[in-house]
Amino acid sequence: MKNPIDHFGFHPENYRLLFIGLAINVLGYILMIGGGADDPSQFDGDALFSHVRITLAPMLIVIGYGIMIYAIMKKPKKEENQESSDSTSAKNSNKK
Repeated sequence: MKNPIDHFGFHPENYRLLFIGLAINVLGYILMIGGGADDPSQFDGDALFSHVRITLAPMLIVIGYGIMIYAIMKKPKKEENQESSDSTSAKNSNKK
């Protein structure tokens, strides 16, 4: 019987990277929120076009998506114990 996590396609390390990328994405979107004025007749350009909203937040979002794509595409490393047991069981099945 296969290990319930191994046959699913994602290794726990992939999940960890996926959630890190998601957290960076959420942080980027949170930093992008705001900048609006309470009174529609007032315009505060410094709050609307701040460095954090225009530069930092979009960079965090792109980095977060990059980490999530990497987490999805990354293949887990096989452990030597698993490889040796797989090759041993393959040899034993060929002998039968």
